[in-house]
Amino acid sequence: CTLDSEVALRVGGDFFFDPQPGDSPVNLVLIAGGVGINPLFSILLHIADLHGYQDSKGNRHKLGTVKLYYSAKNTSELLFKKNILGLMKEFPGKITCCFHVTQQHSQICKELQPHTTGK
Repeated sequence: CTLDSEVALRVGGDFFFDPQPGDSPVNLVLIAGGVGINPLFSILLHIADLHGYQDSKGNRHKLGTVKLYYSAKNTSELLFKKNILGLMKEFPGKITCCFHVTQQHSQICKELQPHTTGK
């Protein structure tokens, strides 16, 4: 986002992301903490499927970028972290993630280090 950008914010409840062919592309920022990643991970997988389908079949979906911010106490509590890293590798620049840990007492593994901030 840039200064004066319009954003929509949704906290809790029932929500989904279901872009239709012909819709204008949107950039998503997904923010999750702990097990709250579950519905957002489903959205992330859906977007990855659409990106994969778009790349291979040339579908009519116009997709923006997705930035996931995901926080947990430590890296062992970051659910789906290997899947998320895999999606970032598969769709560079289209899907990105920043992990944040609040109570990490051990060294963060090399694979997560470039994407992780916190204690």
